[in-house]
Amino acid sequence: MAETEAAPGAQQFIPPQADTIDELRAAATGCRGCELYRDASQTVFGRGDESARVVLVGEQPGDMEDQKGLPFVGPAGRLLRKAVDDAGIDPQHIYLTNAVKHFRFELRGKRRIHQTPDRVHITACRPWLVAEFSRLRPDLVVVLGATAAKALLGPAFRVTRQRGELLPWPASAQRPEDFAGVPVDSAGKVADAPAAQLLATIHPSAVLRADDRDAAYAGLVQDLTVGARALAG
Repeated sequence: MAETEAAPGAQQFIPPQADTIDELRAAATGCRGCELYRDASQTVFGRGDESARVVLVGEQPGDMEDQKGLPFVGPAGRLLRKAVDDAGIDPQHIYLTNAVKHFRFELRGKRRIHQTPDRVHITACRPWLVAEFSRLRPDLVVVLGATAAKALLGPAFRVTRQRGELLPWPASAQRPEDFAGVPVDSAGKVADAPAAQLLATIHPSAVLRADDRDAAYAGLVQDLTVGARALAG
């Protein structure tokens, strides 16, 4: 574990002059910010329109995402797309990403079993999230589950206590200054990030694990509907 605790972090792998999400995505393929890259098939970066009104942040790629190189393409992703539709959020206007960009798992026979990222993985990968947000201008940020909440809002935030509640963004971030400026040009000029809102809810995988899936799904849709109303307002 000592090696994990000494993870160098992603910052040194982020090109300082990256102007687009595509450039960040290309650079992320070579990230060695923590040890997770060794066993994962590939980096799984965010996807979607840079002008998306809604940014959804999950935990980490799962087995299928790791194989395909895209976030939210497995069972949890399919459920999330249905919930987004049922809540009335336009799926064309969303950007999907994860707090941790590599799949953390343990082998049981031939199966790769999901393991929740540790704090060191969240911390090591957080610079990618900051870099992504510097290129995004969302009206709404949706935090899906505890790992994403720790990455953006800090370890004291509890999704169970504040789910479905609209918070100011980036003022509610653990370090708002990380998200307060957005580049204006390649010369390094920066402007204040437009004020937005943040909403925390459960990760869609929690619905799949729930004893009462119908109730858990209804709660997820209810939370997302709060966000949809904020967008409409």
